Amino acid sequence: MKSLFKLTHIVLVAFIINATLLNAQKAETPAQNYDLGSKINEMTLTVGGILVVATNDGLVGIKPTESQPVFTFNNFGKLSPEETDFIPNSPYIVVSQGTTSGFAGLAKTKRAVIDYVQGKVIFNSDNDNWNQIFTCNVMLPQNKLVVSGIQKEGDKFEKMTPKVAVYDLNTSKLDYSFFLDKPGRVGIAKDFSVTGTPLLLKNSLIIPTAQGLIAKSHSGDDLWETKIKGVNWMVADATEKEIYGFETTSNGKNTRIHKVGSNGAELWQDDRKVQGIVSNFEILPQGLAVVSDKSSGGSNSVFATKDESEIAFLSASTGEDLWEKAPKTKGYVQHFYVMDDGILFGIQQGGVNKISFDGKTLFKKPLKTGENIMVMAHSPQGLIYITSEDANIVNLETGEEVWDKPLKYKRASSVASTFDKDNDRYLIAADGKILAVNASNGEVSDLAKCDFDEKEDPNHMEIRSNGIFLSSSQNMTSLGFDGSENYHVYHKSPGRSTFGKIVGGITAVASTAMAVSMSAKAGANRSAFGSVNDLSSYNDYGKDAKRAADMFAGIAGASFDYLSTRFKSSSATENSQFILTKLDDGVGLVKVSKDSGEVDKEIVLKDKKPEYEVDEFGGYLFYKANDKTIYAYNLNN
Repeated sequence: MKSLFKLTHIVLVAFIINATLLNAQKAETPAQNYDLGSKINEMTLTVGGILVVATNDGLVGIKPTESQPVFTFNNFGKLSPEETDFIPNSPYIVVSQGTTSGFAGLAKTKRAVIDYVQGKVIFNSDNDNWNQIFTCNVMLPQNKLVVSGIQKEGDKFEKMTPKVAVYDLNTSKLDYSFFLDKPGRVGIAKDFSVTGTPLLLKNSLIIPTAQGLIAKSHSGDDLWETKIKGVNWMVADATEKEIYGFETTSNGKNTRIHKVGSNGAELWQDDRKVQGIVSNFEILPQGLAVVSDKSSGGSNSVFATKDESEIAFLSASTGEDLWEKAPKTKGYVQHFYVMDDGILFGIQQGGVNKISFDGKTLFKKPLKTGENIMVMAHSPQGLIYITSEDANIVNLETGEEVWDKPLKYKRASSVASTFDKDNDRYLIAADGKILAVNASNGEVSDLAKCDFDEKEDPNHMEIRSNGIFLSSSQNMTSLGFDGSENYHVYHKSPGRSTFGKIVGGITAVASTAMAVSMSAKAGANRSAFGSVNDLSSYNDYGKDAKRAADMFAGIAGASFDYLSTRFKSSSATENSQFILTKLDDGVGLVKVSKDSGEVDKEIVLKDKKPEYEVDEFGGYLFYKANDKTIYAYNLNN
């Protein structure tokens, strides 16, 4: 009996050991463990794949391939989200502390610029004796920093005179600086506060101030001044001989457009006033395309401004309207593309139209569509559009529908689609099924059912070598090209209240191009990138990734080289999907193969409400293990 008990005991111990080993293999050990020594308040995943953590002490940068933080910035102490500005499509963070109203403000203001890729503080206003900072603007692709404020250097008059300085962000060195007013000038005090974003050109820098535009050479020499006051932002044509300044009117609801030459001369007899705030501006050979957005501010008054966009086309030489009648939008312009023969636009509330540069409607009649146009893109058959309610292809020259009638479906929060090149068909997932649309004749057929658990709408579809892949947050399915099911897997969400967010600087390659476009439209770095208003090709994600890589490669500096290389690499989600779900041992993240539906990796987060970020492009999970600790997991292996 004793021997039997011993044998049983040995077997049981062996079983426990084996089970422990199996669990050890299943429970991933983090690749890196970061004890930040201070309470974590917020985590932000950057476009470069570095996690920036805001703590009670300041900011910490985490690169998952390194065991120690790439930077720690505690100079300004605890920072609120409003004090931390991540510059779009760059390795830079501008940190602010204190605000100033005009140059006469007494409160001390601080600014710093951090290169989170290299982990360097490349500008700190304290180190350069700035007592007050009015503006602090990163200029791309020039890779410069333009700062205005009061600097505690020189004699007593210089310490009171507003100043502008230009720094090289690649070298962290001062290029040049100059005063906006003559130090010690006798007379009535003038307000030289900077009112908007400066414009950095090849041979000059133009500063918008409360006294007017002031132009300086790159050595700080005076060039010219104008009395055009209160400009918010500027843009120049390709020759840099014609400069446009945009001034928001005092009521904040309209915009005045000014034009000056490279010598400061006003080129229009009068400025041009447009209703609303300019959201898009294109300098074209035929004239100036202007989109402005009007808002009633939620007012129900019959006298309130109608919530919609206006499209105007102005003469570059005079500023006068070139169109006798502007096209009616009846909503906000959601898509705006410059074509060879005119301007194509889509309205958020529904509708697509195209107008020639001389103001003639190119479509026989405005195209009616559903609301929220998710996709407008080139396809071999014409312009494909997909909204939350319908889809179709139209002739880009006439606006006539290629498919006899739009493909209609129940309103969806997301619609997945792709083009099956080998079978010459569009595949669209809607209404719980996958619809196949013959590209040649528009005939529609039901390919397969698509009944996802938790009533999820598919949000991604792609053609793979073994079939059609379709997914949502918790569901994945693979179909044969005949519609037969290869697999369907469902990983239950942890619950609405505990469902974490999978976000990142870039979660899909396509969003890179979107980020570039939206930052330009919103006025970010107007003097640099300009707008991105070319109609892209349907499903051409590789092109978008290349454009992002080329954009970064065009800017000097090691950090931009790093960003360029990152987007030349394959995405970690190329062959896998990451899903947050409830595992046997608690809430966790699973890595699921797109080809087989099998789970390749499980990471238990041991937290009912996990706080985490996933870099889906690079393949890393950042998990807040406790209020002071971050774990980093490698999802690629």
